[in-house]
Amino acid sequence: MQTRWIAALAAALMATAASAQDSVRFGTNWLAQTGHGGFYQALADGTYAEYGLDVEIVMGGPQVNNRPLVAAGRLDFLMAGNLLLSFDNTRNGIPTQVVAAFFQRDPQILMAHSGQYDSWEELASAPTVLISRDGQFSFWQWLTATQGFTDEQLRPYGFNLAQFLQDETIVQQGYATSEPLYAAAQGADVDVFMLADYGWSTYSTTIETRTELIETNPDLVQRFIDASIIGWYNFLYGDRSAAYELIMRDNPDATLASLDEQFEQMVRLGIVDSGNALELGIGAMDMDRVADFLALAETAGIIPEGTVDVDAAVTDRFVNRGVGLELRPQ
Repeated sequence: MQTRWIAALAAALMATAASAQDSVRFGTNWLAQTGHGGFYQALADGTYAEYGLDVEIVMGGPQVNNRPLVAAGRLDFLMAGNLLLSFDNTRNGIPTQVVAAFFQRDPQILMAHSGQYDSWEELASAPTVLISRDGQFSFWQWLTATQGFTDEQLRPYGFNLAQFLQDETIVQQGYATSEPLYAAAQGADVDVFMLADYGWSTYSTTIETRTELIETNPDLVQRFIDASIIGWYNFLYGDRSAAYELIMRDNPDATLASLDEQFEQMVRLGIVDSGNALELGIGAMDMDRVADFLALAETAGIIPEGTVDVDAAVTDRFVNRGVGLELRPQ
């Protein structure tokens, strides 16, 4: 009888603990991939649960726009691309704020056939540069305003490599962990020029949330950021197989081979654990750097001058605490 009572009490306590977890819906900005690995790791290895969070990852994709769902309260956190759209939210009075930056270096690249152009400066002489619609309203304006490119070179990029593969004089945009690997798989040797190496100083894979959530439940925001940071350390330096399984569940086109290739590229380029993260922890942000990038965006005409308050767009109150540094191999 006593044994049954103890079992019933244990079951009740477990149910109470489970019900005490805060439900969180986290939207990504594209199909599941290695660049999302730390978040999937925190879900797969129980880190989010340890922090009292029941996290649902809502995958983005070519036909999915998760961005409006944050302000509408249907998502609690959003993985954003870089700082520009967050600046735009602030400029338009949308009450969201960036609370962490998981990529210290934006993986945005220009890609050329190997040996076709000897330097970054020579890319500006390419007869054709393929840029997506979103890119045309962001980094392309910086390229034309400060890097010697011209609108006469511009042609639309439809996220298909066919045109690039057929003409070795073409330069096209890409993501460091995707297009170069796709081109190599089709037999093309490419040179990669990472915009971050030439002055494009934005953070990337930032996390946005509603200002209201920051004000009313900062503890939840802190726990989500801390758990995600731990997830990224475990993904980079531990056993990432369980995270891979969840990524491949959400994105059946992903394979172990492709995820490993993306991982190696991400590490080689120092995208996550570099820069400010080396001393302050993954997710770190320097507000002076944020302000400098806003000035760059204003100079390039991407953001109208004087329309964005940096402190309204970004806060570093949840990062720069050294969370997880002990998990990095010494």
